[in-house]
Amino acid sequence: MWCVSYISYIFLIIDIYFLEMSATSHGSFMYFAFGSNLLRERLQLKNPSASFVSTGRLKDYKLNLGLWAEHVENSWHGGVATIESCQGEEVWGVVWTLSNENLPTLDKQEGVSQGNYSPLEVSVETDQGVKQCRTYQMNNFHACPPSPQYKEVVCMGAAQNGLPKEYLERLQAIQTNNYSGPSILDQIRATTSSLELTEQTHINITSS
Repeated sequence: MWCVSYISYIFLIIDIYFLEMSATSHGSFMYFAFGSNLLRERLQLKNPSASFVSTGRLKDYKLNLGLWAEHVENSWHGGVATIESCQGEEVWGVVWTLSNENLPTLDKQEGVSQGNYSPLEVSVETDQGVKQCRTYQMNNFHACPPSPQYKEVVCMGAAQNGLPKEYLERLQAIQTNNYSGPSILDQIRATTSSLELTEQTHINITSS
């Protein structure tokens, strides 16, 4: 009798575990982007489930550009965006919703396991009300100018999603390090061109 009850208990625990795993894999979370992930095509390179929710404002924070260590190499060849608590300032960005299946890929993109960034929960003001979002803050910040390519992607994302004109002008005024080699922007352009070709082929087949 005790053996039967114990076995039933074990199966109950197993059932609960798999239900929780299923809920996690099919759930979603909100993410506040303020750097290169403002641009849909950049974010979807590694996080294809990303879907636009709203633009938003993070109060009492300011935008900084730099790296998590001095003279470190990175895929953008220059400083990247982070946020810093600062009373009275504000950071504009985009709220995306992502499948929980993309949480590991987003963490990997942000270098969480390497200690480059740490996840942070923030309250973002949007036209749909305040949204609780996951975002990322750089560890051991060292100021460093961005590459022209990184700045271009950030400005493209801000324009794509209609961030305030004054904020976009501030982004456009950022000084760069004049790097002129390959970068992730090349991947974005290649992917975008491939998608446009696929869409155009689909239109042609449909209309013929």
